[in-house]
Amino acid sequence: MEREAMEFDVVIVGAGPSGLSAAIRLRTLAAESGHDLSVCVLEKGSEVGAHILSGAVIEPRALDELIPDWRDKGAPLDQAAGEDRFLFLTKGGALRLPTPPQMHNAGNFVVSLGNVCRWLAEQAEALGVEIYPGFAAAEVLYTEDGAVKGVATGAMGVGSDGEPTPQFEPGMELHARQTIFAEGCRGSLTKGLMTRFNLREGVQPQTYGIGIKELWEVDPSVHTPGQIVHTIGWPVPRDVYGGSFLYHFGANLVSVGFVVGLDYRNPYLSPFDEFQQWKTHPKMRPIFESGRRIAYGARALTEGGWQSMPKLTFPGGVLVGDTAGVLNVPKIKGTHTAMKSGMLAAEAVFEHLKAEATGPVAGYQEALKTSWMGQELKQVRNIRPSFKWGLWGGLAYSAIEAYALRGHAPWTLSHHEDHAALKKAADCTPIAYPKPDGKVSFDRLSSVYLSNTNHEENQPCHLTLKDDSVPTRVNLATYAGPEARFCPAGVYEFVADGEGGAQRLQINFQNCVHCKTCDIKDPTQNINWVVPQGGDGPNYPNM
Repeated sequence: MEREAMEFDVVIVGAGPSGLSAAIRLRTLAAESGHDLSVCVLEKGSEVGAHILSGAVIEPRALDELIPDWRDKGAPLDQAAGEDRFLFLTKGGALRLPTPPQMHNAGNFVVSLGNVCRWLAEQAEALGVEIYPGFAAAEVLYTEDGAVKGVATGAMGVGSDGEPTPQFEPGMELHARQTIFAEGCRGSLTKGLMTRFNLREGVQPQTYGIGIKELWEVDPSVHTPGQIVHTIGWPVPRDVYGGSFLYHFGANLVSVGFVVGLDYRNPYLSPFDEFQQWKTHPKMRPIFESGRRIAYGARALTEGGWQSMPKLTFPGGVLVGDTAGVLNVPKIKGTHTAMKSGMLAAEAVFEHLKAEATGPVAGYQEALKTSWMGQELKQVRNIRPSFKWGLWGGLAYSAIEAYALRGHAPWTLSHHEDHAALKKAADCTPIAYPKPDGKVSFDRLSSVYLSNTNHEENQPCHLTLKDDSVPTRVNLATYAGPEARFCPAGVYEFVADGEGGAQRLQINFQNCVHCKTCDIKDPTQNINWVVPQGGDGPNYPNM
């Protein structure tokens, strides 16, 4: 069956902060100048916000620029940030450290980023933006001369054998004069664009972290509205970049999460189990033991910053947000930078279309680098890579950067590919994690249940392998099967393959929370994450 096609001036892939900000800015510019500009946003989640996961503390600078009267319009930024606390944990104690200047949160807000995106979508639709949730962009479309001409959504009703079922519906083509890719971290379409247009030429490799988050309703006696706590140290080994956050907001709610840099070396390390163990610390356990866990999720995040940012423009399209790598890691914030990148892209795309120009959009990358967000990223560019010297080396260097160099060092430290960091299992010590107690620590499957993840089972597996033999022949034999540990959702499982003790990799794709960690950390880069059927995946409430 042939696919139908729809025509727009601009198609935006992803209804996160950057994509929605781009849509709002485009329609605002069109209204101010009297131009008619059709804008469409595709969202793979079942609704806007369904796949949005972040801490989150928002710095409102970009929102002030995008929608100056956001307070009057009822934006869900209700909890002002309060006291900042920065703790170093040992196994049994905690030492309060000075809060680094980048982590001061006066004037910021503790939010559910999913709810902020739902509100942004309402503002976009009020301006005439067409938003289509439940439609996953599965393919980039190209013109005869090789420029991007839009995207196609995935077909619905394809069976697990790859053949159409009676419910089959072909995807839809969305053609555009410009396509803005706002897919978030490790976008599946963006990966192809990087290769096709050589967008990473001349820049440092991108590096990533995995963020695992839970939402708790806690006893009022341990709830401090607006309090923001970050920790480093136990239980993460000293050679691993990582730490935690606790954000108190709303009606006795605490957003709690753990971030582990995906450049860790020991294949026995499990970010999920590190997080569960962390909650048992004597300083943390009292917060949770009388409460209840109400949501769970996980998401990879780009940590490379300034020196890892790819080329952002190519014929027919641009990159924005976390897919472009604009997270400010030392600040532990990316919403304001993602929104600003979307706004700057919108302004450049609008001028490009108004002038009926050809070729890649001009001015966007330079505008981003010279803007306040670009300068913000440049100033902290050396802090994340300094942790290659371990916790103490990274803290020492970060202090020098923050208080003395202030981003003006005449050097730029480099990153490396995360998947290449893993050592062989034979060279590492296995890690024995305590069993979950079911009160403050939990297993993967009970956690995934709280993410409301759902995938139609009779569809092709969206976690594809380039070579089916590699998981056992290489990953299991050499690295002790790290995919069973780096996945926070129990997707990858080595099971007995008949008699004789042989094992095979079983992929429970129905559990996938779309974090993209497997696509990043697989040591052989054999796993390729592609979009499942539109609308499938997690459905995060208030995350």
